[in-house]
Amino acid sequence: MTIGPFRLGMRTMKSALAVMICILLFKVLDRGAPMIAALAAVFSLRQDLTTSLSFGKSRVIGNSLGGGLALLYFVVQQYFSNDFLVELLFLPFLVILVIVLSDGIGNNPGIISAIATLLMIALSVPQGESVYYAFERVLDTFIGTFVAISINFLIRAKPVEKQRQIDEDLALLEKKEKELEELRKTVQERLKDEQDIDNKQ
Repeated sequence: MTIGPFRLGMRTMKSALAVMICILLFKVLDRGAPMIAALAAVFSLRQDLTTSLSFGKSRVIGNSLGGGLALLYFVVQQYFSNDFLVELLFLPFLVILVIVLSDGIGNNPGIISAIATLLMIALSVPQGESVYYAFERVLDTFIGTFVAISINFLIRAKPVEKQRQIDEDLALLEKKEKELEELRKTVQERLKDEQDIDNKQ
């Protein structure tokens, strides 16, 4: 449905449905606040099942890495009696570690989700809670990812919607190609300028 520049598409509806399912699931299971699961679901939801599965794989790897480092942060913070310096110095170090490890294992699409998982868990676990509580928050991210993939498996886009998504993806690709071409020209101009300077010297 389109009204002027505003469009209500299938992915928008599925995102809202994913959040609703997370809220309902957490209420039924009495798991507490569904914030982390709902965010994970929205992050993981893509336009179709294939993309969701591909992104879901990156997301699961990212969740595992970010969640594991969040648990490490939580243990270190407890060891130093919740010292502010641990949050100030050790948490940014873990962000660097997430990026370096994700890049090293070829999971660049999962870097943002890994950092988001790390920060959401590390900064949302109340002081005095156990490691088990932190582990439960890691599990929340997997629940949200599973909800997103399940929705895309159960609700398939109609051919018209799928064509619109393909057109949007092609338009985005064309825009990125133009940006890349402009960047390439800029680099070539700078190299030429540097060569001219070297030749004059």
